[in-house]
Amino acid sequence: MEIIKPGINFDFIGRRYLGYGVSALLLVASLLTLVINAGPNFGIDFVGGTIVQVQFDQSVEVADVKTGLEQIDLGGSAVQRFGPAEHNEFLIRTNDPLSTGDDFSEHISSALSASTNANPEIRRVEMVGPQVGETLREKALFALFYALLFITIYISGRFEMKWMLSAATAGALIGAVYVFSLFNVSIPFLILVALIVSLVLFYQLHLRFAMGATVALIHDVTITVGVFTLLGKEFSLPIVAALLTIIGYSLNDTIIVFDRIRENFRRYNRSSLEDNINRSINETLSRTILTSSTTLMVLLCLFFLGGDIIHDFALAMIIGVLIGTYSSVFVASPMLLFMQGGAASAQRTASSEAA
Repeated sequence: MEIIKPGINFDFIGRRYLGYGVSALLLVASLLTLVINAGPNFGIDFVGGTIVQVQFDQSVEVADVKTGLEQIDLGGSAVQRFGPAEHNEFLIRTNDPLSTGDDFSEHISSALSASTNANPEIRRVEMVGPQVGETLREKALFALFYALLFITIYISGRFEMKWMLSAATAGALIGAVYVFSLFNVSIPFLILVALIVSLVLFYQLHLRFAMGATVALIHDVTITVGVFTLLGKEFSLPIVAALLTIIGYSLNDTIIVFDRIRENFRRYNRSSLEDNINRSINETLSRTILTSSTTLMVLLCLFFLGGDIIHDFALAMIIGVLIGTYSSVFVASPMLLFMQGGAASAQRTASSEAA
């Protein structure tokens, strides 16, 4: 099935600077949002605390719920509605891990019943200690970092036959991350430095396909996290799972385009790199649109019909699929042209020095 007629020739590469501008704007907005909000809005999975989900048999006010919590020394808890208003459900969050023994639910249920004149049902109680939350946060960051790193090994070997070079680079970075982690360096700062060093190495070693894929993946994850932070959504373990899924989806889309670019290098070896990249994007455009649209159909069903538990997961996936489809065309592929220009510049410099 093709929704794009064969032979179509949109000039994507000719408009790459427009794409660079859009990406730069989104990245700057995402980074500013993260700075202003002092990072994502971490859930109890990462910061520790207690969350209680309660449902009433009739409509109640948030103020009445807070009044009941004050009576049991939980007056500082955050209270928000959960799901549709007619369900009369609330989430109660506290930053302190509480003792959640057998009498905890009865204790909080009695206090809420007295303050709201309604019958509460405690549907969920979750507690995470601060040390566990910090460990989970570090492991989530490492999961994202190592996913990006091992992907570059695959990309370099798959498209440039530089398995040993890319594996040595990855091994050196893993060793450096491990050594610095022994000195209690901040994990986010450590991974940021490692990613920057990775990109510098890819540029110096002319690993252009790895460079394009890695830049696109960093682009996708940063913007998705930025949008989530802007919307005030909670960053939890399911969202980390969504980010890892987005990395896989975006990479799959990028590899399809890269495969066609490599084929066209051989088939049209007299054509310029710009023409070959543009031709490849156009030849895979139908497949890209069909894959993204069918994936979005499923995610939209999950978003609107899947319930509140997976609502944020589906939202993160929707954002990621849209950004990932865009980046495979306007970020990953144009990076090959950027890397080619860097290699040509380095060659001219070496030739002039030799002369």
